[in-house]
Amino acid sequence: MKKIMMLSLFSVIGLSVFAQQGLSVPADFQQAYAKGTRSVTGKPGPKYWQNTADYDLKVDFEPVSGLLKGTVDVIYKNQSPDTLKEVWFKLYPNLYKDGSPRSFKVADKDLSEGVKIGSIAINDKAVATESLVIDGTNMHTSIAALAPGKSMKVKISYQYTLNKGSHNRTGMVDEGSYFVAYFFPRIAVYDDVDGWNKYPYLGDAEFYNDFCTFKAAVTVPKDYVIWATGDLMNAKNVFQKRIADRLALAEQVDSVVNVIDMNDLKNNDITKNQEFNTWRFEAKNVTDFVFATSNHYLWKSSSLIVDPKTKRRTRVDAAFNPIHKDYYEVVDFARKSVDAMSYKFPKWPFPYAHETVFDGLDQMEYPMMVNDNPVDKRENGITLTIHEIFHTMFPFYMGINETKYGWMDEGWATIGEWLNSPLIEPTMVDLYGIQPTGETSGSKDDTPVMTLTPDLKGSGTFTNSYPKPALGYLYVKDYLGDELFTKALHHYIEAWHGKHPMPFDFFYSMNEGSGKNMDWFWKPWFFGEGDIDLGITGADKTADGYVFKVENKSLKPLPVDLTLTYEDGSVEKLHKSIGIWQNAGQVVSIPFKTDKKIKRVMIGSTYVPDKNEYNNVLTVN
Repeated sequence: MKKIMMLSLFSVIGLSVFAQQGLSVPADFQQAYAKGTRSVTGKPGPKYWQNTADYDLKVDFEPVSGLLKGTVDVIYKNQSPDTLKEVWFKLYPNLYKDGSPRSFKVADKDLSEGVKIGSIAINDKAVATESLVIDGTNMHTSIAALAPGKSMKVKISYQYTLNKGSHNRTGMVDEGSYFVAYFFPRIAVYDDVDGWNKYPYLGDAEFYNDFCTFKAAVTVPKDYVIWATGDLMNAKNVFQKRIADRLALAEQVDSVVNVIDMNDLKNNDITKNQEFNTWRFEAKNVTDFVFATSNHYLWKSSSLIVDPKTKRRTRVDAAFNPIHKDYYEVVDFARKSVDAMSYKFPKWPFPYAHETVFDGLDQMEYPMMVNDNPVDKRENGITLTIHEIFHTMFPFYMGINETKYGWMDEGWATIGEWLNSPLIEPTMVDLYGIQPTGETSGSKDDTPVMTLTPDLKGSGTFTNSYPKPALGYLYVKDYLGDELFTKALHHYIEAWHGKHPMPFDFFYSMNEGSGKNMDWFWKPWFFGEGDIDLGITGADKTADGYVFKVENKSLKPLPVDLTLTYEDGSVEKLHKSIGIWQNAGQVVSIPFKTDKKIKRVMIGSTYVPDKNEYNNVLTVN
């Protein structure tokens, strides 16, 4: 792959470290501005475009052997201004193909032959499989010129064997339960910045897919229930009547409905009594389609109004193994997560008709689905559920390129976890990632947040994707205030949902939506590097109080939180947002009025990482 070297975009010259304006925009984004596909206002340009496709998936899955056979019929629409002479596909199951490059260890028993292409036809003309170039999870071939505005038909028959171990976002969960993701050949993204997405999937960095329409018919043996992206179109044809009726009821009520209970499992009377059942699903304007299946899972379901204007409801499901006691409460966590997202943060109506939390072996999100492992602590169940469901907005509703910019979705899921967890359990304080951010700041792996995700190494692989961007969002929220921050965030969501926003689109959109040029903050926080360290260096007595001196060694704007202890033992808090550094150097003076004598000043708070503690406390003489 082509590696892009990320350089620190500012240096410590002069006193006003944080006041340097303007972001350094790479050539590929400048070209997008010149072509009119993107805009320095942060909105899609007048000539913005993106390609799309209609997928018709037909799959037979044999749980015992793990063999999956299918056909993919695609109508691919070239809405770009370019004539395409080749087409690139993603074969994600090839992650387990013997010899494929990957970022993790696969057990020998899970190594496979990968995806076997039985046949492929483009516009009804057979393509020799020998002409397909397959390299790991990428496949490409030449095509007859596909002009702008034209479509092509692709039909592929294929098969592969699902991994039973070495679980990485997909595979067997237990005997009789399976999470089946990335299971069909799909056409890669062709966009206005990079052209074809040629990044291989190695198992670490995540995904980038187009918004498409999916129809899926998945056939499994009797007694296997399927949960999937999209709406189940034939519940009455695959379920016994009482089960279908319970599911329909769950879509209309706030209470929890036991769609499948222990008696149903004992009686083995859930699906239609026929050798195989074909489950039909439809999903519009989503970036992916996945399914999960089990012959022994409970199913709890509920729904809630997510849009008070239209009274639209979202159904929330928990499908789980009865032996996992922590999962009995997950439907409540999930319901409250969807409620919090719709009404509190980001305060945007949950965009899809249902959300299913499936008892799996990972901590991974998919459109309308979550694959979450059981956990030991209730607090972990809350934060995990919130985090993965929050991904519904980022990357799925917003179409983010996770492969290159993982921080654009993981950072939002992290701040969502921080802010929404107390709405479920008021006593919770979620510290996910705070300590590692401070401890590893300035280390060899602590590169700028804007470093491409495939180029991250060591500790930066976590901190750059999760807590560092989340802290950036949190500090901007504090700086703008809740109302203006929500206005700016909604401006970004409104402009880019269903599209493919990239970093500069986000920065400029937030600027425009808030009416404030925040490049002075974006630049050091997302493009800069170095230690994160605040210290209290002085508390000078004045006629009407004190002047506190705070040193910022981090070269990043940070909130300042001071805890003042008076001689009489009373304590007072003083808070300043990142705005205090906008026109300051590395030391800022904070005047404070009081007629009481201060004994001690301490700097620091929960969501401000700090590499060094030696300069956090000052005794006042």
